[in-house]
This record gives sequence, structure tokens and C-alpha cells, in this order.
Amino acid sequence: MRFGFIKAACATPAIRVADCDYNARQTIQAVEDAARQGVEVLCLPELGLTGYTCEDLFFQPVLQAGALQALADVMNATASLPVLFAVGLPVAVRGKLYNCAAVVQQGRLLGLVPKTYLPNYNEFYEARRFAAAPEETFPVELLGQTVPFGTRLLFCHPTEASCKIAVEICEDLWAPLPPSVGHALAGATLIMNLSASDEVVGKAQYRRSLIAGQSARLLCGYLYADAGQGESTTDMVFAGHDLICENGAVLAESELFHGGMVVSEVDLERLAAERLKNTSFAAQKDEGYTCIAMGETKQDWQPVRPVDPAPFVPAGQAERASRCEAILEMQAQGLRKRMEHTHAASAVIGISGGLDSTLALLVVVRAFRLMDKPLKDVVAVTMPCFGTTRRTRSNAEKLCEALGVSLKEVNIADTVRSNFADIGQEEDRLDVTYENTQARVRTLVLMNLANRLGGLVIGTGDLSELALGWATYNGDHMSMYGVNASVPKTLVRHIVATVAAESEPALRAVLEDILDTPVSPELLPAAENGEIAQQTESIVGPYELHDFFLYYAVRWGFAPKKIFWLAQRAFAGRYPDKVLVQWLENFYRRFFNQQFKRSCLPDGPKVGTVTLSPRGDWRMPSDACASLWLEEVRQLAAQLNG
Repeated sequence: MRFGFIKAACATPAIRVADCDYNARQTIQAVEDAARQGVEVLCLPELGLTGYTCEDLFFQPVLQAGALQALADVMNATASLPVLFAVGLPVAVRGKLYNCAAVVQQGRLLGLVPKTYLPNYNEFYEARRFAAAPEETFPVELLGQTVPFGTRLLFCHPTEASCKIAVEICEDLWAPLPPSVGHALAGATLIMNLSASDEVVGKAQYRRSLIAGQSARLLCGYLYADAGQGESTTDMVFAGHDLICENGAVLAESELFHGGMVVSEVDLERLAAERLKNTSFAAQKDEGYTCIAMGETKQDWQPVRPVDPAPFVPAGQAERASRCEAILEMQAQGLRKRMEHTHAASAVIGISGGLDSTLALLVVVRAFRLMDKPLKDVVAVTMPCFGTTRRTRSNAEKLCEALGVSLKEVNIADTVRSNFADIGQEEDRLDVTYENTQARVRTLVLMNLANRLGGLVIGTGDLSELALGWATYNGDHMSMYGVNASVPKTLVRHIVATVAAESEPALRAVLEDILDTPVSPELLPAAENGEIAQQTESIVGPYELHDFFLYYAVRWGFAPKKIFWLAQRAFAGRYPDKVLVQWLENFYRRFFNQQFKRSCLPDGPKVGTVTLSPRGDWRMPSDACASLWLEEVRQLAAQLNG
């Protein structure tokens, strides 16, 4: 395992019905192939050593003995391999025949798990041949070993507490109360399912949704290995539909009728962290369960699971557009409720020509349309001062004209200078006071104007800025309702782009130019050529990195070293390791130091799984120390510096 990830696989070897010797060789080949790829846990199909479709041949002692010999051969041939794997075979115990999963590692039989629910419909007549799993767990003698026999077995990693593996077999998952429910509540984070599910039209889609859904309900990883090539086609066909799922997501899936192996990494640490926070996941005592110590699975493996560099942004265009539309609607509906509840006559919003205020204005316009209120009551205020550029000012004006809202200009330079004089600030001293005075005067104008118009000031700050504390306390930090408060910067851009793509030419043109404008608070004088001189990302770092850090630090609670490891994979070839560590240190330092700003945020709608509202998902003392996290980042930096 590495950073909580365990490399897992499902394989469907090509078999021959009732040819146990051949099937053993195919199984050995599959385990060896898995070991070469660094796989630590491998799931194989139901009754794979005999074939699922042996029917009444299962009653034949010759076949039963052949299956046991095949298991012995597999165990002997794989004794030097650290892979833990589950293979299916029939086993006679106490005068009854059971459909079993044998869990094997390094030549040792760790346990036998019998099938609980036996189908007896359509072409499946298992109840004719096999007995259902007994309630109790008891030891059995098999191949010279004494092993536990029962459904309540947990295979536990010797050093990784988050790694507990359990098994169920095919129909068990289709039952109203699958054994995997009890397994997960007893602590299992990874479920293996040895299956032989026949293929009919539409079943693959149902099977996929069932397995993904079970992994979501149980907050677990789920390995599903399906019978395929070589099974009898007398009345059915088997497609070898293998799946690896994690908490509702399909990580890997085989192509139907192509066999082979699917491989991915399951993040057991992530699952354990989610269970800690999820109060609906009512973990129970593992009473009745036997914990079996598995051996070390440590392998030298290369990651195959992709890491999305933009975890807040869906990759597919259609899904991305749908997500953006859904967020816009949630923002607008939240504002609509607040406007109606307060009987506000208008909405007042500072408009800068930048991305955040543009998105906020689009939300306000949508909310007013939902309320059938005239757009003239949307008052957009542009407040030019020392750092305002011609481009952003022009875009603000064009945006308001295209949307049909009221535009008011308030030049705040004289007010800022007056305040400078009051406090003894020199105008040529371009320090934090110089910048923040402008930001606070902007908010002063908006608040007072809203009072005069009987309106609400709509906040424009986004989630990424809140995480970094990139907001002036009692300046742009403050509003009467913050519509962007849970929208990360990387997603703000896509929402505006989605609106642009669906807009009339005039609005599309200005939105596209706003998208092309560097992010800036424009609190320092422009460059000599009139362009923006103060660019946010050159100061606090790239927002794509900070959003990545934010997602894994807050949503999953990962440690800095794991976040860095993920970032190395997500941004390979784009950012050197030292740059990643530099901005990771900056993220943690700012995140801790700036909590006091988040402790008194205005209300705003939650639209995603990550939010920093002090009333909801994130509660943190403003004087918490970052030393533990920063020390881990510094260790990374020291390693990189040799």
C-alpha cells in the first residue's frame, strides 16, 4: 500500500468447463500477471476452478476432488507471490456442498467464504446443488490446513488499519440485505465479489449501477469479477464484466466478452476518512466476525489510476455544462429566497470587469428573472480608482449594457485620498493600507447605496479566495449575501464560459474578453502601458493548484505528503516538484492564518461538497496552529533539496 492506496484487480481467465487442471493453470497465470503489475489484491470469478456451469457434475466426487487439487496446485505455484486473491470452487463441509471463495496468499489458505443466497430461478438452480452458508463460523480441515469457514471473515492488513477485506459471492449482492452490509459495518473497506452473472440485453448497465451504488452506500471499494470465456453456452452466455468501484465511482471496467484483467488503485484511507465524518454510516461492533491476519502486500507498483488536476470541474463537456447550469440555478434560487424574505427592493453589486463579479451579476440577473422583477432594479456599481484599467472598466460597462441592468459609476479616488489624510497615509506608499483602504471604501459605497435604495449588497468573493484569505477584512470580505462563497475559482471560469456559449453575440463577446483578462483586485496602479500590473496568481500562486490542494485537504482530510504525491501525478510535466511544494506551503500558511475572515462570513448558498461556511461544513478555531502541517511540507522541501 502507498498513501492508503491499494492496487487491486479483477480478472476473468478463459476456462474449460470441468477441466480443473487447465483452470488451475489459467488461474496461476492470472495471479502471476497480477503480481507483475504490482497488484496487491486480486478477485477471480465464481467457481472459477471448475467453471460455474458444471450443473449436476458438482455432485460428482471426482470433480470435487479435482477442484481441491486445483486449489492446492494454485497455492503451491503462487507461494512466492505476495498477492492476496480469492478464487472460487465447490467445497464439501459437514456433509453439504458449498459454493465457496477461497482466500489465498503466499501459499496459505486464509479462509473459506461460502455463498449466502442461492438463486433458484430462470437458468440458475444453485439451490439444487449447494447449501446456503451457515450462520456460524467454524474451523475446517482442508489441504492440511485448519482454516475458518463462514461468511463473517475479515482479512486484515498487519500494519494498515484502513485495510480490511471481506467477500461475498454473486447473488449475495442482489439480495435485499447483502452480506457486504454487515461486512462494511464491521469495518471492511474493500469487498470482493466472485460472480457468474449471465449476459442479457440491458443487464450490464444494471450491474454497473448496482455495484457502483453498493460501493457508495457502504463507503467502500468493491471488486467484482465475472465469469466469461469458456463457460458453457447451453442456455446462457457470460461476458466477463469486471468492475472496480469506489464510493460510487467506477474506477475500472472491462469490455464485455473480452476477458483479461482490469486494474486500479482503491484509496482505502479516503474511504476511512469519509466514514469518520459520515454520521449515517453507523459502524457496529465486529461481533461474530473473525479477523484473519493477512501478510504484507507491499509491491513496487506504478499508479494507473488517473488523478484529475481539476477535481471541482467535470471533465466531459456535456457533464461540465450540466454542472455549471445546476450551480447557477442553485445560486439564483438561494438569492431569490433571500430577496423575497427581506422584501429587498433592489440588489446592489460592485462590478469590476473581473470574473467573480461577472458571475455574481449573472446570478443576480437570473434571480430577478425568477422573481419577475425588473432588471433596472439591479444596480451594478463601478468604482474606478488608482488601479482601474481601461479594459476592465470598459468590460464592466459593456456587460451591464448587454444584460440590461442599471449601471452607476462612483469614482472613489477622492474618498480614498480623504481617508489617507485622516490616518496619515502617504499616497505614494503602495502598501497594504494603500490597497485595503480602496477595498473598504468600495464596500462602504455599496452598503450605503443599498441602504438608500432599500436593497441588498451581493457579495462576489469565491471559495478559493476564502480559502487563501485573499479578501480585505470588512472590505470585499463583507456583503449581505455572498452568492459565490462555495464556488471555487476553477469552476467560476467554466460557469461564465458556459453562459457565454449560450448568449447573444454582444454578451458573448464581453464575457469572452472577461475570461481572457488576468485575475486582479486592481488595487495597485496600472502598468505604464495601461495594462493590469497586479496579477493575483503571481502573488498567491496558481488557482488550479490551490483548488487542488483545497479539495484534498478539506474534503478528504489528506496529509500534505499525500496531497503532494497526488499533485505530482496530476500536474506531471506542468509544475516542477519544488514549485508544487512552494505553493503547498503557501496554501497551508494562508489557510490557517486567514481563518478569522471565514469565521464571520455572510450567508451564501452551498453548491458543492466543499464549503468553508462557519455555520456548516467547516468549523475551525481562528487561532489554530499550522505547525504540524507546515513541518510535513518542510520535510518534503528538504527531501527535494537533497
